[in-house]
Amino acid sequence: MSKLILAALAAGALWTAEGDNAQDNPAATHISAADILATIGNAPEGRVSDQQIRHIDAGGHNVGLGVVQRPPSTSLGAIQHHKQTEVYYVVSGRGTMVTGGELSDARQLDPEGTTVRTLTGPSSVGGIEGGESRNVGPGDMVIIPAGSPHGFSEITETITYIVVRVDPEQLVELK
Repeated sequence: MSKLILAALAAGALWTAEGDNAQDNPAATHISAADILATIGNAPEGRVSDQQIRHIDAGGHNVGLGVVQRPPSTSLGAIQHHKQTEVYYVVSGRGTMVTGGELSDARQLDPEGTTVRTLTGPSSVGGIEGGESRNVGPGDMVIIPAGSPHGFSEITETITYIVVRVDPEQLVELK
């Protein structure tokens, strides 16, 4: 991965407006490249890891930033966030991502569970029928609108991605 791209993400794109005030120039939240790299380095190997770094009030909506790491796999498990949009930036690894279509055999996540309260907001899991497959790798970005089922049908090498979560209804706990 280009160190320049990661530096640009860490130094510029991840500055996010914060606060409840109505000022024209609200404060900002800075997440350093060192914090992002430390979070990546702390991910346990061999299992899915979703670590929220920050989740802030961005003036009428919340925005979160985290790091997800997924080991190699060939089984398609999907999730659908009912209220939250996600943006993925692939740092390393490769896989085939499926988005859209219909969530099959949907099971709602526990609304009081840690995943819903601190990461995803109201969500369901299951499989995907239909949808669009795309190969993703280092440097790629994917925007996943709220309500779009998504998952990986194949991960050929451990994939690590930065996830920006836009929470317009402010349902996820701040961090």
